[in-house]
Amino acid sequence: MSGRIVGVTLDNLDQLPKRCRRCLFWELAPHLREEAEQYGQTDFEKEAWVSSVLLTWGSCGRIVYVDSVPAGFAFYAPPTAVPRAVAFPTAPISADAVMLTAVRILPEFAGSGLGRMLVQEVAKDLTKRGVKAIEAFADADPENDASCVVPADFLRSVGFKTIREHRKWPRMRLELRTALSWKEDVEAALEQLLNSVSVTAGDTLSVLPRA
Repeated sequence: MSGRIVGVTLDNLDQLPKRCRRCLFWELAPHLREEAEQYGQTDFEKEAWVSSVLLTWGSCGRIVYVDSVPAGFAFYAPPTAVPRAVAFPTAPISADAVMLTAVRILPEFAGSGLGRMLVQEVAKDLTKRGVKAIEAFADADPENDASCVVPADFLRSVGFKTIREHRKWPRMRLELRTALSWKEDVEAALEQLLNSVSVTAGDTLSVLPRA
């Protein structure tokens, strides 16, 4: 069994589950998202957003594969590239932070540690780029696995701390100087993890409730 984590590109974007591939919750302001959904342009708009961030800022996502099967992904970007962020009551994201918008894992891998591996890989990438912290708006009371906001419990389990309280949408932060104490060799840790994980191909991702 083999595993790897790679950056999101226009070439592998279509390997995300259809619902996630077409989701524009973070990428567009609500009224523009509604227009894209109405006119069937969600695929185009998602690709345009990824392309724009890649060109103007750099890598904005990671996909984890297990035996060539996409098992989960994470997306992140500067808050200026995330229009929906301004609508949250605990906005804004701090000026020295990059925003984590999504961490999702196939249901059959939930609780296996792949979510933590993705966050570690994002932290490694951003640390090399001189970023000081990662922040996220969290869902303190997830009603279902279809939420586009990462559960607060998962973020706490991978080291995030609440910096602005809210009963539903707290803002949480991971200092990357803290993340430096994590294992540097993510690929070796992932390979060890995969020895105890079985693969079942699927198309629907769910938010991880824990690392």
